[in-house]
Amino acid sequence: MRTPADTGPLSTGGLRRVLVVLCATEIVSWGVLYYAFPVLAPSIAADTGWSFSTITAGFSTGLVVSALVGIPAGRWLDRIGPRPVMTVGSVLAVPAVVGIALAPSLPLFFAAWALAGVAMAGTLYPPAFAALTRWWGPRRMRALTALTLLAGLASTIFAPLTAALLGALGWRHTYLALAVVLAAITIPAHLFGLRGLWPAPDHAEHADQLGAAHAPQDIVRSRAFLLLVPAIALGTFSAFAVVVNQIPLLIERGLSTSDAAWALGLGGLGQVLGRLGYGRLTTALSVRMRAVVILGLSAAATLLLGLLPGPEILLVAAAMLAGAARGVFTLLQATAISDRWGAAHYGRLNGLLSAPAMIVTALAPWVGAALAVALGGYPVVFFLLAAIAALAALLATGTVPRPPAPSPPRPTAPATGQDQVDQR
Repeated sequence: MRTPADTGPLSTGGLRRVLVVLCATEIVSWGVLYYAFPVLAPSIAADTGWSFSTITAGFSTGLVVSALVGIPAGRWLDRIGPRPVMTVGSVLAVPAVVGIALAPSLPLFFAAWALAGVAMAGTLYPPAFAALTRWWGPRRMRALTALTLLAGLASTIFAPLTAALLGALGWRHTYLALAVVLAAITIPAHLFGLRGLWPAPDHAEHADQLGAAHAPQDIVRSRAFLLLVPAIALGTFSAFAVVVNQIPLLIERGLSTSDAAWALGLGGLGQVLGRLGYGRLTTALSVRMRAVVILGLSAAATLLLGLLPGPEILLVAAAMLAGAARGVFTLLQATAISDRWGAAHYGRLNGLLSAPAMIVTALAPWVGAALAVALGGYPVVFFLLAAIAALAALLATGTVPRPPAPSPPRPTAPATGQDQVDQR
């Protein structure tokens, strides 16, 4: 039975409810589906005999599937809203995590991660960003900042929690325990907490700047979009390769697995601190310069991680700086479409923007591990990741759409004799 909350526009209380629900579910979804893996991967390799790079390839398979499924998911979000999409995603996430935990062989391990990828497409940031962008309208920056601030705690909470469970339960039972947490929180929260009328898109937004290019097919072919896609993809590749390869780098520097997990968790705290300052960046810098500065900061933090040999306190500080850069980059990605082209086709355009980013995110862990073997260690890998982030900053200089040229004035026909009479 449909209630007024399902069919009417969201009140202020309804908007807050949606925001609180998404903050909680993003923390859990990211914590279980993403941040648990870097902590558990070394133990999975040691227990099963599968190589670290092979295990990482399974994780990457899930991210590739998430990228591909995210494209149609973006269209569905525009049409039917986030409630069915995110509820189905959270339902699928539970058997996926159980399958990862119980997989007796590599093919089943990869299959479970593929199912997890479908779940990620419906539960991680892109659908949550689409929900807040449409529901909150012109106030979306406030909601997106709050979401990413709290969701940035996912690694802070789940990296140490996963490490503690690992010590007590082993990696398989740790994933089973996390699946219970995922089911208990995300399924009912998405099903009951995302109720409300999905508003029609505001096609008038940014129309004065976009002109005819407001049509999504024209935006996709524009120079700004064609540069924005690789800039975001390269920035994402660098940021998430740092996340997954940071623990082996820190272990190589002499930290224990537990201390490296805590450093990763404190990097999540750095994300939160970085996002606190994003509002000032939006007022102090233009859309173009904001992208360049944030990607440049990511390059500098990654380079610092590669350069520092120790001590532990400086390595943790560098991890927090990298987390801060990653935190503001997430907000940059969340608002990249709406800042340039409005929210009318956010789900579709963000799906297209996010797909290459998710694919390179999928490749990043495996590429990082493979390069570490080929290059003789992780510091050189981090130098390369810093260069990639710097290239993304360079591409970002061309990602702002050009305003449409003013229409030429229409020629005025000479007045006829009858016109002259009428004018008099």
